[in-house]
Amino acid sequence: MANQASSPSKPTAAFVGASWAVLVIGFVSFAVGLWNATMTRSEKGFYAAVLVLGVFAAVSLQKSVRDRADGLPVSALYLGLSWSVVALAVLMLVVGLWNSDMALSEKGFYGLAFAMTLFAGVAVQKNVRDTLQFRAPSRHESVPVPPQTYPVPGAHFTN
Repeated sequence: MANQASSPSKPTAAFVGASWAVLVIGFVSFAVGLWNATMTRSEKGFYAAVLVLGVFAAVSLQKSVRDRADGLPVSALYLGLSWSVVALAVLMLVVGLWNSDMALSEKGFYGLAFAMTLFAGVAVQKNVRDTLQFRAPSRHESVPVPPQTYPVPGAHFTN
């Protein structure tokens, strides 16, 4: 089977809607769980920060991997940092849940809501990128570029 570059295809409205719905459901579920939890505010803040860190890192990782696959320059340092921060967010959640006094069902709830939200964040970012690529003109078409004027060094302009 040959590895062929596929042309960008627009994601379906159903997939875009489902991705956004899962992202919202994941965030809201996690937030409602924290709101109703009987833990200190600092613990709630820790779990909220881990969720935000994880989603941002997962989206950044997806974009970096996709950029590299599309032949766009991505530094190895940034790609490595993206992988590291996703792993760190997951590790922080696991360690936090492991050491908490929550019931096992609560720990499972937070773990699943976290994983679902990270996955949905990646899916939403993919949909956004695919939609933008679908709308963008082909790289082979010529796009007129307006001329730009730059001030001449040493020239004085008067009104």
